[in-house]
Amino acid sequence: MTRTQTASLRTTAAQRFLTAVGAAVLVAIGLHLASAHAAEPAVVIPAPSVDEPAGDRHTETAVFAGGCFWGVQGVFQHVRGVSNAVSGYSGGVSGTAHYEEVGTGSTGHAESVQVTFDPQVVSYGKLLQVFFSVAHNPTQLNYQGPDHGTQYRSALFPTSDEQRKVATAYIAQLQAAKAYRAPVVTKVEPFKGFFPAEGYHQNFLTLNPDYPYIVYNDLPKVADLKKVFPGEYMDKPVLVPKVVATK
Repeated sequence: MTRTQTASLRTTAAQRFLTAVGAAVLVAIGLHLASAHAAEPAVVIPAPSVDEPAGDRHTETAVFAGGCFWGVQGVFQHVRGVSNAVSGYSGGVSGTAHYEEVGTGSTGHAESVQVTFDPQVVSYGKLLQVFFSVAHNPTQLNYQGPDHGTQYRSALFPTSDEQRKVATAYIAQLQAAKAYRAPVVTKVEPFKGFFPAEGYHQNFLTLNPDYPYIVYNDLPKVADLKKVFPGEYMDKPVLVPKVVATK
């Protein structure tokens, strides 16, 4: 069952919540899937050999696209030094930055996460390492797990020339090191803007830990973050403020 299929089971009147009966059915399906298949493990990869200097800045933003934004957001919300991680859309124009339209795969948008972080605590390069290691699989072209379409592509949208240099160099480094069994397909794309997703998508992993898609596809990513990056992991997630999440 794909994320789009499970999402369609929500009622229009209550998109944030599942009905008790629907939740029970979906949990049963999710547990069956989890028992039949093993979640894809994290890949331990080298740190970037090129990283941007921290300078005297304490706030920076970066945009990552790696499949369903629920899991990518959930991972970065547990990274020390991150002050906010917002699910949204990047790659297209503001007029088509809506879940239903993006889901058609024709808008140019990718489901993305805008991460605000303190470069004095965690560097852009370290965030890239987390992204490529535990947040998604960078060898899957235009899909992640059960979700298929260009809106689920692996992409980086650098917000500065320095980020672009670091991202490009790191992809080349991972390719040369043959860090994965297959080539990295992640693209470094122009940053055209970031548009926050609908409120019911924000903090979805934290608010819906029993949702089958989250249980099977995304909670293992957070567990991998804690295991692979214990120094960067923080137990309490940084959540999107309600004033933003309700838009």
